[in-house]
Amino acid sequence: MADIPHLADSSMKPQEAPADPTPKFRPRDQFWPYVELEEEPSDEELARLDPELHDALFENPPERPFSYTLVFAPFDGAEYAASVNLARTTSDYLEVGRGESLRHRARFRPDQVLALRALWQLVERFDTSEVLIDDRPLPYARELWLPLLWYLLPR
Repeated sequence: MADIPHLADSSMKPQEAPADPTPKFRPRDQFWPYVELEEEPSDEELARLDPELHDALFENPPERPFSYTLVFAPFDGAEYAASVNLARTTSDYLEVGRGESLRHRARFRPDQVLALRALWQLVERFDTSEVLIDDRPLPYARELWLPLLWYLLPR
């Protein structure tokens, strides 16, 4: 181990803080790596926010329409491509995750009940399929809430 000089030695003096606290140079703007970031989040970033976090972040959050969201994982079969295409074309569609954790999220309003039912018929048999009511998991969403929604189907 190296010897640590003691302050008692008269030849060694502790370093003193500089008298002028202003730095002698100013870093260039290019030093900061996030200069080009936008101040406001994009619509896509806002759509990805959890509804409770959205309400907490914004003083007067915009009113969101009531929604049903189907979340499903990739699966084998011919219906997979059809379900992803249907979700992309008829709903507010969002892909979350990658690889094994990839999930497709399709958000529907009650006036889109026909498209919701068509997609649900394709993905309901899988245990990885989830139903979110107003972007929240609720008890009996598959067994109670969706059948209640089917009453909105046109006759």
